[in-house]
This record gives sequence, C-alpha cells and structure tokens, in this order.
Amino acid sequence: MQRGRWSEVTGIASRDLKRAKEAAQALSIPKAYASYEELLADPEIEAVYNPLPNHLHVPWSVKAAEAGKHVLCEKPISLTVEEARRLLAVRDRTRVKIGEAFMVRTHPQWIGTRDLIRSGRIGDLRSVTGFFSYNNRDPDNIRNVPAYGGGGLLDIGCYPVNLSRYVYGEEPERVLALVEWDPEMKIDRLASAILDFPSGQASFTYSTQLVAYQRMQIFGAKGRIEVEIPFNPPSDRPSRIFVDDRSDLLGGGLRTTEFAACDQYTIQGDLFSRAIREGGEVQVPLEDSIGNMAVIDALFRSAKSGMWERP
Repeated sequence: MQRGRWSEVTGIASRDLKRAKEAAQALSIPKAYASYEELLADPEIEAVYNPLPNHLHVPWSVKAAEAGKHVLCEKPISLTVEEARRLLAVRDRTRVKIGEAFMVRTHPQWIGTRDLIRSGRIGDLRSVTGFFSYNNRDPDNIRNVPAYGGGGLLDIGCYPVNLSRYVYGEEPERVLALVEWDPEMKIDRLASAILDFPSGQASFTYSTQLVAYQRMQIFGAKGRIEVEIPFNPPSDRPSRIFVDDRSDLLGGGLRTTEFAACDQYTIQGDLFSRAIREGGEVQVPLEDSIGNMAVIDALFRSAKSGMWERP
C-alpha cells in the first residue's frame, strides 16, 4: 500500500509501543501507537487496514467503524456469517466504507479471466476446479490455533470459494465437504469440497500440511482456462493464464496470455482509497463477504453432517 498512488500509510499500532516503533522504523511509517485504541483516537487517521488474527477481524473493525474510520479488513471477514451480518449493520449505521481484503479480486489476471468467460471464449461455464496447499505444522502459529480462527478453510479454502463465486457470478445452491482434522491441533488440515451452482459445479482441495501448490482451472463447453498462480502471483514478473481450445490433446490449441508484473496489494489499497475519495463501491463489499461466509459455514456443517448443506 505504501507504493500506491492513492494510499498513504501514516501510522501503525501494536499492543506494545516498543514493537510498534520497531515496525514503524523498519517500514518508514511516521507514527507508532502503543495501542489500537490510540490509533483509532487519532483524528488524522481516515482509514484502517485490519490484518489481525481472524477472531479479531470483526471486533476491531467494529471499533474502527464506530470511531469513524473506513476499514479494509483481511479475509476472512469473520468467523461466521452471523458475525459478518453484525459488521454489515455497523457499516450501515456508521456510513463508513468497509471492504474485505480478497486481493485476488483486484489482480488483472482474474479480471481478465472473468472477462474471457463472459465473452464466450470457452463457451458456457460448467466446471471450476482448484487446489491450494502449504505445509505448516507449527502449533504456535495463529493459523493452527482454533481459538484464533485457525484452520485451512478460513485461511486458504476461502479463496477458491470466493473465486468460484466470482467467475460464476452467482451463489451455490448446496455444498458438500469432506474434512480431515488434525488430531492434536484440532484444525481442519485437509479437505475437499463441491459447490453446486445453478450454472455448473466447482470443486477444490486445500491442505495446510502438504507440499506447497496452487492452481485453478475453469472449464467450458468450448475451452479451458488455467490460472498458473491464482492466489499468490509474484509481483516481480508477469502472471500467466493458459487458454486451451482443446483442438489438440498434446497442447496445440494452447495459448498463453501474460499480464504485466504488478502488486495486487498495491492495487487493492489504491482501489479502496479511491472508493473513499470518489464515493464509489469497495471491490469486495460486505454483501459479497456475507455470501462467502454463508458458503464457508455450510461447508463446516457438511463436514459434520456428511450431507449436502445449503448456504
């Protein structure tokens, strides 16, 4: 965000002033605050980026909104759909901008992918598949602590959920999940899911204890789009998607589209700032976030019931 044309990072807060000052110095941020409350009390701060652990997303976004600050909150916006609805009510009451930081939605490769689908390049969209994994067995890492909103679905499974909804432009009618739980840390460490949309299906697997890998593929009646690095594309080189008309099983119909190197976090910060300055809509509004959390809630219910669940 510091590299953005529309964003100026002027302060950083910690629960410990020494740590806040160290971070501010390392990042060349002018102000350091000894508490989150101190930052929210500063009248010069117009907007807050909330990257706290998952269980603190809603409580501190609410406090920021009630202090009159616009909020860009990290994904997942909440732990449950009820929490997300609470935040929506606060947004409507305080009239500030609140957006969920699904940075992938602002990257040109995903905007370009959705444009190709809508242009009819691959025919009617019928299937989306994805895979997202990394290996993290540290019990002290916040991603592995249930009380902090840890676990694979809230950390990385939320991405294929969100992007499937994004490319279909509709909500799934029912979902099914098969989840493996870590016996010691009690977090979901491996899962596969199916989302049944009115227009087609989406399926994906995620894991927090496998080799690091990510890929998404989108299938239509006339072609296929493969997004090479869908969630964490590097900012120092072009991103690539592959469009295949399947005229040749050996790849003769494969065409590569490159998108210029960019930082999706810089783009996200600038678009959020522009929404504030120009009065437009944020890229991922809370209404969309509630739809995403409804799917996540249903997937957790399905993992327990072993049955299809409706968001």
